[in-house]
Amino acid sequence: MIAALSFASPAAAAVEMLIGSVSADDGNTVVVDIRFLNTDRASVEIAPPEQLNASLARGAEPAMVVLERIGPGTATVPAGGFLQVRYRADLQTKATAGAAGTATLSLANGSAFAFALPAGGVDIATAGPVPTTPGEVAESFATASPEPGNAFIGNLSTYEPMYAVYGPGTNSAAKVQLSLKYQLFGVAGSADREPSWLDGLHFAYTQRLFWDVGKRSSPFRNVDYMPELVYILPKPLSIGDVMVGGQAGLMHQSNGRDGVDSRSLNMIYIQPVATMTLGAYRVSVGPRLWAFVGDRGDNPDIGRFRGNTGLFAEIGTDGGLRVTTNTRLNPGSGKGSIDVLASYPINRLVPKLNLYVFGQGFVGYGENLLDYNRHQTRLRVGLGFVR
Repeated sequence: MIAALSFASPAAAAVEMLIGSVSADDGNTVVVDIRFLNTDRASVEIAPPEQLNASLARGAEPAMVVLERIGPGTATVPAGGFLQVRYRADLQTKATAGAAGTATLSLANGSAFAFALPAGGVDIATAGPVPTTPGEVAESFATASPEPGNAFIGNLSTYEPMYAVYGPGTNSAAKVQLSLKYQLFGVAGSADREPSWLDGLHFAYTQRLFWDVGKRSSPFRNVDYMPELVYILPKPLSIGDVMVGGQAGLMHQSNGRDGVDSRSLNMIYIQPVATMTLGAYRVSVGPRLWAFVGDRGDNPDIGRFRGNTGLFAEIGTDGGLRVTTNTRLNPGSGKGSIDVLASYPINRLVPKLNLYVFGQGFVGYGENLLDYNRHQTRLRVGLGFVR
């Protein structure tokens, strides 16, 4: 299996470490390949530590082990990408050397790995919990390794925030959002070569469910389906202290209904995004422009309520509070909307609980496609695992 660690710095993007493989190149040495994943929306510079301290135990007596870096050093990693670095531990003087059985590898902060130690090599079996504070390599959790034959599973990643929130008193009291993207060309996040322009081409899918949980039988008020073909700049530009990235795409939106409740649209859009640090905070701002294309017969006046311009803005720290806003505006009609997401990692309050608490608010026209021409005010709270 693949074991995972993560760490965060208040002034840098969150980085997750995945142990992709562990093997013994001889009877006395363990080789560990670690992938440093950039889980943020902007490129970051990742500097893998030269050493990772750990203890190796077989039975009751632990022995100290130092994982020495033998792979590349600092590298700029694109959003959603990874830097793979190789580490090595010498077991020549350890009680586990050359012996088959089970051993436990533990980091200095308490995270631990139980693994099989056969005479011919090493396989990770289980892992411990995840981080609680910024700036330290924290407790780890187990994740499944890809099934044989799924060679491209590494190109699948998260896209928009994923959460479930609830606020009583409306016909869409609960809201759930799921979102993934898939890189169509190349190897996602490969840092051993310069990114190709084709690496930026993705297929993405987002689904928003609006749930009338207070009504008898708890029907869904509306479900918005949003597939898109999107190009995300593989290597953002560095302009002084500002990183400039962006994306452009062709999106279809539909609520999957027919008759008078049918809603659908197609649009092309472009959105540059500038990211900078202000003290302990990271700030991102991105204007968004779009044009409707194709048939809008189900909702011919939707442009009056949604306009053709918007703004994305975000401020926060990776180990703490983050606030994200998305606005839409039609200057001609004066109509638009603002959606606000505030999130905070629960493991800062409840150790080992790997979720975020979310607060979500919406004011304006058309939180969902069905109600595109209705003014709505919503306030919800809940949980999520991607922000």
